[in-house]
Amino acid sequence: MGCFFSRRRKPAQGGQQQLQGAGQDAAAGEQKAPQYSWDLRAKIDPKDYTFSGLKNETVGRLPGKVAGQQFVIQDCEDCKIYIFDHSATITIDDCVNCQIFLGPIKGSVFFRDCKDCKCVVACQQFRTRDCRKLEVFLCCATQPIIESSTGMKFGCFQYYYPELALQFKDAGLSIFNNTWSNIHDFTPVSGENNWGLLPETAVVQDYVPLPSSEELKVVRVSTEATKSIIPITRGQRQKNSDESCLAVFFAGDYTTANARKLIDEMTSKGFQLVQTKEVLMKAEDAHRVFQQSALEFIPLLEKGPVIALEFNGDGAVEQCQSTINEVFSGTKVFVSESKASASQDVDNFYNFADVQMGM
Repeated sequence: MGCFFSRRRKPAQGGQQQLQGAGQDAAAGEQKAPQYSWDLRAKIDPKDYTFSGLKNETVGRLPGKVAGQQFVIQDCEDCKIYIFDHSATITIDDCVNCQIFLGPIKGSVFFRDCKDCKCVVACQQFRTRDCRKLEVFLCCATQPIIESSTGMKFGCFQYYYPELALQFKDAGLSIFNNTWSNIHDFTPVSGENNWGLLPETAVVQDYVPLPSSEELKVVRVSTEATKSIIPITRGQRQKNSDESCLAVFFAGDYTTANARKLIDEMTSKGFQLVQTKEVLMKAEDAHRVFQQSALEFIPLLEKGPVIALEFNGDGAVEQCQSTINEVFSGTKVFVSESKASASQDVDNFYNFADVQMGM
């Protein structure tokens, strides 16, 4: 008959070791629990990526503070808003009389039910719906679209701050692909025009002034046209001359710098930059665009995308050829051979480019 105070029998020595081993294995299992990438990500607070219900305020985000996230701006009135960073997408809803700068957007920016706003925007896709009187300095890689919107005005993106070039790269946008003036109106009205172009003399700072808050002043912004990260183009505006010239730079270590140099050289002499493109080409494309010169340039196409520039003005072909020979003697550049062939060169290239980019 057992006693209540009987000692509990000790387990066998081997059993004790087994228990200890099991405990150690369990502890090790806890320590070695798998970690996944989503467990290591910093928690995202939607409030950090939203401006909502603001009135008479100056707000913004500094470089590095958005870092490719989505952003929402809604129900703001009489505000100055600056997003000095790249983002995934941005929606702007029900904003009135706001001045807005949006850094490079990898995807789309969508304005809905906004009115009397002035904006500077760089994006892959631009769209408005049910908006009234928006004035936008735009860089858009694809054809901008407006829908059920009136009183829309567009100009070419003009802006600079030191971090902007890298932000364009992070957003996957080329500074040479900008269709700012090629607007598609989904809901046209017979006999009316829902959109137009801002004056050529329009100055960005008169529409979206530099930020006044101490927090945002640290961003070294310039709105001078000559410093703009985006080359300023005439777009769909009427050309001043019947003579245009096509210059195409092939991929290399200094392609972008060379293209910018030619733009500076030509515009300083009074010629106008009509449009630019950066696009990949194949051998069959070369025959259509470069025709008799194709065999010379085909090997260069494998190195990467080409950058094409169209200049306009009397004597553009001769001046472009002269500048290429003087300044870029060691660089392969296709340039229109004569005034007679230049217009066809331009049409051949940009028709090809528009097809490649799905426009």
